[in-house]
Amino acid sequence: MAVAPALGTMMAAVRVLSRRSSLIAHRRMGLNGEPFWILKLRTMWNTSDDPGAPAPGGWIEYLQDTDVPVAKDAPDPRVTSRLAAFCRRYSVDELPQLLQVAAGRMRLVGPRPLTPRELDVYYGADCDEVLSVRPGITGLWQVMGRNRLTYAQRRRLDLFFVRKCGLGLYLRILLRTPLRVLSGRDAW
Repeated sequence: MAVAPALGTMMAAVRVLSRRSSLIAHRRMGLNGEPFWILKLRTMWNTSDDPGAPAPGGWIEYLQDTDVPVAKDAPDPRVTSRLAAFCRRYSVDELPQLLQVAAGRMRLVGPRPLTPRELDVYYGADCDEVLSVRPGITGLWQVMGRNRLTYAQRRRLDLFFVRKCGLGLYLRILLRTPLRVLSGRDAW
């Protein structure tokens, strides 16, 4: 895996700066509603934590699906480190998801994997259709507006992708993703 050295360096930096596990795992829904854990680099940590306290054991913290976001705020007050803000803006925090691609649970391109609550609240009757394909690291709404889009817009783009996806659309999204990520546009 070509990104392993960069990811290892970022994991170590996050562990030192946050004094917590460097990876977080969220429960998401995959193909046909099969649940799986998605890994991300930790980008949110509490600055009021005692800096002299020892870091909790382990490199991964498993998070529960406790709430449903309405929209992503810009800037998110939970992102308190410049390194974390950089990781979020340029999608470095998404690199661990390549492990899910290698394991066959995700593709490079597809609808983003969502939590059961997000699917229930924002996708409703359309969730089965969205779950009929493997989720992806990038997708149509990532290259069309990223964080500035509402969930209603995301749902429409995910459904368009599922209904119209062919090799041409897949490749266009795949080719537009690096430009979108490197620009940092609409990401916070």
